[in-house]
Amino acid sequence: MKRRKLLMIPGPIEFEPDVLQAMATPTPSHVAPNFIEVFGNSLELMKKVWMAPTGQPFIVAGSGTLAMDMAAANLIEKGDDALVISTGYFGDRFKDILERYGANTTLLKATIGDVVSLETIEQELQKKQYKVVAFTHVDTSTGVLVAPEPISKLAKKYNALSILDGVCSVAGEIIKQEDWGVDVVLTGSQKAIGVPPGLALLVASQKAMNAWKDRKSPVGNYYADWNNWLPIMTAYKKRQPSYFGTPPVNLIVALEASLKIICTEGITIRVKKHKKLAKAFQAAINALNLKKIPKTDAIAAHTLSAVYFPEGIDGAAMRAKMIESDVIIAGGLLPEIKSTYFRVGHMGSVSANDLLAVLGALERALVELGHSFEPGKSLQAFQSTYLQPNT
Repeated sequence: MKRRKLLMIPGPIEFEPDVLQAMATPTPSHVAPNFIEVFGNSLELMKKVWMAPTGQPFIVAGSGTLAMDMAAANLIEKGDDALVISTGYFGDRFKDILERYGANTTLLKATIGDVVSLETIEQELQKKQYKVVAFTHVDTSTGVLVAPEPISKLAKKYNALSILDGVCSVAGEIIKQEDWGVDVVLTGSQKAIGVPPGLALLVASQKAMNAWKDRKSPVGNYYADWNNWLPIMTAYKKRQPSYFGTPPVNLIVALEASLKIICTEGITIRVKKHKKLAKAFQAAINALNLKKIPKTDAIAAHTLSAVYFPEGIDGAAMRAKMIESDVIIAGGLLPEIKSTYFRVGHMGSVSANDLLAVLGALERALVELGHSFEPGKSLQAFQSTYLQPNT
């Protein structure tokens, strides 16, 4: 009998065996020719996944929050106006980060489970000249999905830089950075990119790089400063050694392995797979008469599901019983409703069998806690939806 539990939180996720094996290889020097090749190839593969052939990728030791910090530190100067569109916890965090670098921020905050309308965004952009528009593609706290293309086009229309927080979306939701005109798309390694935590990943457009070059004041964060990192990325791209800070070499070896898997599968096919699994899982949740945080299926993410606990059910007890069934899910994160919901990640290397295991554990927990439903109903709904040819 296996001793390992199935990790189904929205990051860190379950990782491909090839990625874990790559990470376990003997640690090379960060200036060894074989590692330089790995790093340079990872930069090239990122541009394929981001669909940003002329973008400037950055790979830096840190989390997704560092990637957010890098975008803000390099593009914001004191007194700049920044518009933040929030659909949850991480939209609110972006406001705090931008303000740390002196931005005057305006927050357009959606009601829980909803998105901010394009009309509201455009009305705000008409009021003054914003330097930056920052928004979250999938907020990990709510499972709400935002359509990036129309927002980035509005930002471009009003001559603002667009920053997309893709921490819970890159390689799981479709992103066409260059076609959509998004200036910065950022993420962390531990979600749909499929690498253990520890890498801040970001691709900047030439417009964003020019805005950074035109700064009048020094970047207010030494570690995040592109002046320090761009020469490193440029050198590795040319397959030349360089040094600013020692990179997490094993993580970058694992990153290349995962990016190769993603690009071999094809990003369009990979996104379609995420959608198919998400729709089946969300149909299963509906079959249990459970309510999702996103108000409509159209704005429900394909990388995770955020679901309210049934009325009268102790959420902590439910999660504990699922752990007894060897399945780990996440609790709530949004402070206003933190104790009322749970989250299930379904991104990266997740399979239909993984989600069936989650649903089996969820059903058993709910039965034991007294929730009334027909056992097996969620499994049937998942299978029926998943087996539909056009799902």
